[in-house]
Amino acid sequence: MFEVREEEERKPRCFLVGEPLNDLKELSGLATTAGMEIAGLLTLSRLEIKPAYGMGSGKAEEIKELSKEAEADCIIFDFDLDPTKQRNWEKLTKIPCFDRQELIIRIFAQRARTKEAVLQVELARLSYSLPRLAHSYGDLSRQRGGSYGSKGSGETQLELDQRQVRSKINQVKKELLEVSKNRNTQRKKRSQIPVPECALVGYTNAGKSSLLNALTGAKSFVEDELFATLDPLTRKLKLKDGNGILLTDTVGFIKNLPHSLIDAFKSTLSAARDADLLLIVIDSSDSQALEQYKTVMEVLKETGADISKSLIILNKWDKKRESVSEGELLLNFPEAIKVSAKEETGFEELFLRISRKLFGMQENYEIPLEEAEIVQLIRTKGIILKEEWKDNSVELLARLPENERERFSKYRR
Repeated sequence: MFEVREEEERKPRCFLVGEPLNDLKELSGLATTAGMEIAGLLTLSRLEIKPAYGMGSGKAEEIKELSKEAEADCIIFDFDLDPTKQRNWEKLTKIPCFDRQELIIRIFAQRARTKEAVLQVELARLSYSLPRLAHSYGDLSRQRGGSYGSKGSGETQLELDQRQVRSKINQVKKELLEVSKNRNTQRKKRSQIPVPECALVGYTNAGKSSLLNALTGAKSFVEDELFATLDPLTRKLKLKDGNGILLTDTVGFIKNLPHSLIDAFKSTLSAARDADLLLIVIDSSDSQALEQYKTVMEVLKETGADISKSLIILNKWDKKRESVSEGELLLNFPEAIKVSAKEETGFEELFLRISRKLFGMQENYEIPLEEAEIVQLIRTKGIILKEEWKDNSVELLARLPENERERFSKYRR
């Protein structure tokens, strides 16, 4: 009985294969997050363009034997496998073989909670699996039947399944469109209340959820693993000067994120695209911090976000750095704000910079009475702290966001 229970609780064992100069650290993290156990790793010395396996048959045999010795239940490649190569690998090894993209989609499927996230993952899974249906079938003969003038003696089972998947994709897209409309309606309602919106964005496991919790007292799910958060969470944040903002935690980015997931998660990532200010969170203790920042910027550009409206936050400043020095980080990010969500340090500077970016500094303005309509315009675009109407002018003490200051510069005193 004990042995049976132990077998039931056994995690799937995976053998990881990486391209040259890849330490497989991130793929190991992804596999662990997916609930797997690492049976073995191999980093290739070179990657060849071969039609069968993406490498020579000798290297493929070697990987087969290594995975067998390690008692692996599957092989995961840290580079893309097209459907034909995936089929060849599974024929060779007699165990499931898949790539980084499929692993990420599996993790997303495990973590999705809200209806929107579930639909988005389903769309990504279906889009990814459609060209791979063929590798699930052998040489299937044509079905008997079929009406005159349609498809000869009938469709193959593969063709039927492909049609069903395409139909399901269209259905999921329609449901997502409906959910997206509801999200846009909620956003329009929020936009009627002049509260700026900020989005926490960054590489997966950079500490965005921990930062949201520390800043707002939220109870967002936090775990030291990749993709701990999939569903966006918005909370109110009161700044030290009394102004309030809405702060949204978004899904973490990762290099080589499947395009099917980028497309599927466009509505979720709209929080980043439509934000008044992006707070780009970097794990300053990670040896790959600079590369991760580049990935984040690439994904933001793909989603159409305005990266000019952003602040860079170096999180986990309290932790020991691996191979990136403090000097190197500050050289690359001279304007960055150094914080620790765990120790709750650096928040005063963060609040000040957010406030200045969104609301500007306190400044005096003098508006001629004949241009009194400017007063209402400033009230709409910024915050009027003091207002005094005189014989020939209106004197204001006001704050305007950086992108609006130049517009009213001639009235500044």
